[in-house]
Amino acid sequence: MRAAAKRNGCQRAILVGHNAHFDLGFLNAAVARVGHKRNPFHPFSTFDTVTLAGMAYGQTVLSRAVQAAGLTWDGEQAHSAVYDTERTAQLFCAVLNRWRQTAGQD
Repeated sequence: MRAAAKRNGCQRAILVGHNAHFDLGFLNAAVARVGHKRNPFHPFSTFDTVTLAGMAYGQTVLSRAVQAAGLTWDGEQAHSAVYDTERTAQLFCAVLNRWRQTAGQD
């Protein structure tokens, strides 16, 4: 993470997640537990797709937000770490792309 942040001219990475503050708490605890000297993630800033999707689509539940964004949702794969992470990333991109189009920045 630190190498990717450095390559992109960033000092810290920002965690993107659905209810990201909850995940960041676990991440920060794990970093402290193993004694990692410099956490690559910002200690308190996140991009939370719960809030962003609520604003953009009126939906805060991941499955509903993903579908409101026009993306596919497979209930059979839901709640696996990889599937939910991929859908959260796609949702984040959909919200940002929608915002950019609305702001005339595309």
